[in-house]
Amino acid sequence: MSSLSAVSRPALRHVFTHLVTPLLMCLGMGIAYLSAFHAPAPHQLPVAVVGQGPQAQVLAQTLKDKAGDGLDVTTATDAGTARQRLLDRDLVAAYVPDADAPTLMVATANSDTSATVAEKVFTEVAAQQGKPLAVQELTPLPAGDRTGQGLFFLMVALSIGSYGSVAVLGAAGAALATRVRALLGLGVALVVSLIGLALAGPVFHLVDHGLLGIWAMSWLYAAGIIAIGTALHTFLGRWTTLTMMALFVMLNFTSSGGIFQPELQNGFFGALHSFWNGAGFLEGVRDHVYFGGRAGLGGHVATLFGWLAAGAALLLLAARTEGRRARALAAEQPAEEEMEEAVGV
Repeated sequence: MSSLSAVSRPALRHVFTHLVTPLLMCLGMGIAYLSAFHAPAPHQLPVAVVGQGPQAQVLAQTLKDKAGDGLDVTTATDAGTARQRLLDRDLVAAYVPDADAPTLMVATANSDTSATVAEKVFTEVAAQQGKPLAVQELTPLPAGDRTGQGLFFLMVALSIGSYGSVAVLGAAGAALATRVRALLGLGVALVVSLIGLALAGPVFHLVDHGLLGIWAMSWLYAAGIIAIGTALHTFLGRWTTLTMMALFVMLNFTSSGGIFQPELQNGFFGALHSFWNGAGFLEGVRDHVYFGGRAGLGGHVATLFGWLAAGAALLLLAARTEGRRARALAAEQPAEEEMEEAVGV
């Protein structure tokens, strides 16, 4: 019994040590997702009242006073100006007062959840006038993605394919030189992006145009994740998986704007949205497909290039680190051989 106990204790310690990773994943996922999604509420949600007269000014001020921090209410001189601001993604909705038929202009492709919140607000405004609210959609979505959230789940698939490949490149490819693993990573990113292209286009018809741009951004997104993960494996070893989950799932999915835009989240996730790679991909694809690239596409593509550049820099650092380790190991081996010879003599 004592010998069995002596054998069992190290084995149990080994098991418990490795259980730390999934338990931390559970804790991290719970904290990230619940803090990001459990209580969405508008914060400075940008909407406009269309009109130049005192009636529009009074309505805008009334809404602002009633909503407090919830709405950022401005006025637009006419429907054409409001439409332009919606397509530039500066607004979530624009309300056109009318004694007979009040209308709310929305661009659901920007964010379905944000448009829904705005619609609830202005439905109440129209009801106070005793009129039903008509909704004018400026960005009709394809039949394969009625809510526009299919692109978010496309990002999820790309992310899983990318960070899942990192484990293989780090473990099975450990004997390969860093530059070889980096080149393999670029190839894997290409395959992942082609899978994403097939899913978005011919398989599920999430979009009906702009597939080349979606492929290019998918490749940039996947290549950045794989480059960062491949490099981090040199420094973190078995903790790489947990780190990748934190970076590209816990913080990434929650801040991407796929479910809620920053205006419906707390400030932390709203701040991440401004520079995280998932937001760069998702908002870039939205701009490209639904808004003609007019609403900041270049900035989102620059974000993806920035993450890829960070991955390249980390790979260079990893290559230097592995080179130093190899030279140190080579220096130790002759010393050990000399010691063995001396002991043998």
